[in-house]
Amino acid sequence: MPPKQTRQVPILPCSLFATVMLGLLLSSVPLFAFSVTVTAGSSLRADHSLVAGAWYTGWHATEGFPLSEVSWDKYNTLYYSFAITTPSVHELSLDGSDPELLPQFVSEAKKHGVSAQIAIGGWTGGRWFSSNVNSAENRTAFVQTVANFAEQYDLDGINFDWEYPNHQGIGCNTISSDDTSNFLAFLQALRQNPVGAKLVLSAAVADTPFVDSNGSPSTNVSGFADVFDYIAIMNYDIWGPWSAAVGPNAPLNDACAAAGDQVGSAMSAVKKWSDAGMPAGKIVLGVASYGHSFSVPPTDAFVSGSKTRLQAYPAFNASNQPSGDAWDDVAGVDVCGAYAGPGGNWDFWGLIDGGFLTPRGVPAKGIYYRYDACSQTPYVYNKTSEVMVSFDNARSFAAKGNYIKKAGLRGFAMWEAGGDWNDILLNSIRSTAGLHK
Repeated sequence: MPPKQTRQVPILPCSLFATVMLGLLLSSVPLFAFSVTVTAGSSLRADHSLVAGAWYTGWHATEGFPLSEVSWDKYNTLYYSFAITTPSVHELSLDGSDPELLPQFVSEAKKHGVSAQIAIGGWTGGRWFSSNVNSAENRTAFVQTVANFAEQYDLDGINFDWEYPNHQGIGCNTISSDDTSNFLAFLQALRQNPVGAKLVLSAAVADTPFVDSNGSPSTNVSGFADVFDYIAIMNYDIWGPWSAAVGPNAPLNDACAAAGDQVGSAMSAVKKWSDAGMPAGKIVLGVASYGHSFSVPPTDAFVSGSKTRLQAYPAFNASNQPSGDAWDDVAGVDVCGAYAGPGGNWDFWGLIDGGFLTPRGVPAKGIYYRYDACSQTPYVYNKTSEVMVSFDNARSFAAKGNYIKKAGLRGFAMWEAGGDWNDILLNSIRSTAGLHK
C-alpha cells in the first residue's frame, strides 16, 4: 500500500454505505464554562477530556484505508464500525465489517494510547434495537450481550448508533412508541453492570432529541445525560439527493439563510439538545469527510446573467443521480428489499481523485466554486459533467473547530476517518478546536 501522499484510489465500490463571517456567526453563541485537557484511553470517563474521534469502517480496510493509514497520534478515540444488532437478543454481529480485523484494531489503538471503542448499529445495522430492549427480560439479556462483547474484545467504550428510536430509519426497523424510554432503561441497566460501569458510553444521534412516545422530540433528556459520557450529533446528511434543492450537507449555521432553507444545522442541533437537558460538555459535534452530488444543468447552476457565479440552493435533476467516488453506495436492493440507486457520495479524497479538487484540497482548474459564509459550506461544479457537490473543506472544518471551542462542546467525531486526504480536514479542526500536538 503506498503512503498517504500517493495513496491509490480503491477500485472496488462499497456495498454499504477562519472565515470573515465566523465572528458574526459565533457572537450570539453562549459560552459555557468547560475546561478540557487532551488525554487518551478510557480515562475519558473520569477527566472529561476533549474528544478527538472518528469512525473507522472495517469494510474499507481492504479498499484503500488499512489500519496502517490511521493517524493514530491525532486521535484519542476511534469507533470501529459496525457491530450490528440481530433478531437474537443474545448476539451482536460483525457481518460486513471484517470481524478478524477488530482485535488488531483494538491492539493498535491501545498501543497508541487511543480509546478503542465499537459502534453498534448504523443505518443498516440498527434494525433490531427496538425488539432487543422492549422488555425487562430482553434488556437484561442485551446488557449481558453488550458487556460480553466489550469484554471479549477488550473495548474501552460503546457508541450506540440507533437510527432511530421510535422513528423509522432505513424502512424495516423494528419500532415501538416506547423506544426512547426503553433505551434509557437499557442504558441505566448497562451502567449497573460491572463491565458497563467502566465503559465510555456514547451515542450517535440525530439533530433533534430522541422521539418520545407521542412522536415528538423529547423535551427532557436529562436521564440520558446521566448515563452517557457524551452524545455525538450527526451533523451531516442535512441536505442531499432527497431534498428539494442543492443544499449544505453539514451546515454549521442556517439562521442566516432564507426561512425555507433552515432545515437544520450544528448550531440549531446543539441548542435543541441543550434545551432538552444535555450539557454542552457532553455534546460532541459529528463532522463529515464527505459530501453529496447533484445533477445540475448550467441554466440552474449559475446566477442569472452570470457565467461564473454559482447559484445558492439551485434546482437539480432528481431523476439523474450522479454516482460518487469508488466508495459510493452502488445501485441495488438494500437490506429491507427495496431498490436504491447510487448514493452520490464523494469523500474528500474522492473529490481530489475525481478532479474537483487539487491534492491541496482547493478547486482544480476549470471547476467552479462557491463558499456559503452562512452555512460555512463549499460547493464545486463541473460544467461539463453537470455535477455539483456540496461538501466540507479545511475552511469549514476550521469554522466548526472554532465553534466547538467557543461553545464549550466536548469535541468532534468524524465520519469517517478514511474519507480525509493527508489529514487536511483533521489538522484543520484540531488546530481551531484547541487540540495541539
